[in-house]
Amino acid sequence: MTRLTGARNSGKKLYGIYESLLSEFGSQGWWPTIADGEMAYHPGDYSFPHTEEQRFEIISGALLTQNTNWKNVEKALLNLHGSGNLSPERILSLPLSELETLIRPAGYFRQKARRLKSLSEACLKADEGATTEDLRSHFLSINGVGPETADSILLYAYGRPSFVIDAYTRRMCASLNLFHGKSYGDYRNFFQSNLPPEPELFNEFHALMVEWGKRNQKKPI
Repeated sequence: MTRLTGARNSGKKLYGIYESLLSEFGSQGWWPTIADGEMAYHPGDYSFPHTEEQRFEIISGALLTQNTNWKNVEKALLNLHGSGNLSPERILSLPLSELETLIRPAGYFRQKARRLKSLSEACLKADEGATTEDLRSHFLSINGVGPETADSILLYAYGRPSFVIDAYTRRMCASLNLFHGKSYGDYRNFFQSNLPPEPELFNEFHALMVEWGKRNQKKPI
């Protein structure tokens, strides 16, 4: 289980929050992947993805989760998996109407189908040897991929130290009077400048903040 060691003075408060969340909720096992026909979490195991299909599953999930809840995304991903279409090559070869039907549970299915095709092409062209920021720029160039989606892809699919900022992150920062930024980049820079660049830490910390936001929004840490 990830432990933050050697925290700088400026990161001590973040360290305390992380340790408190980890103690309360335990390892979250993000990003969930399909196993035996259902979604499975893997607490304490940061070795995922194990296969290219799992990598693409995570990438697809990061896009499909926009403006919907995760249960709907699970249905869409299971449809893609069950039909043998969970790869960029298969997505690109599918007729648009068929792809729309498969991902319909995730909502905005027409828009997301087009974007998933563009993202599939980007996956095939992605240079895994590129720097984290260059790889981030590559995905940000895709229509429909914003900073949160790009950072989710980098962190969970590629194991890069790119901190994900979402509504739960901002809410926790405000609740604890931890940081008040004006932009996504402000928050990302705050976390990345005060934490060691460890993908396992970024993975767990982000997932823990989401769990806190869902279950204990008004409970002090």
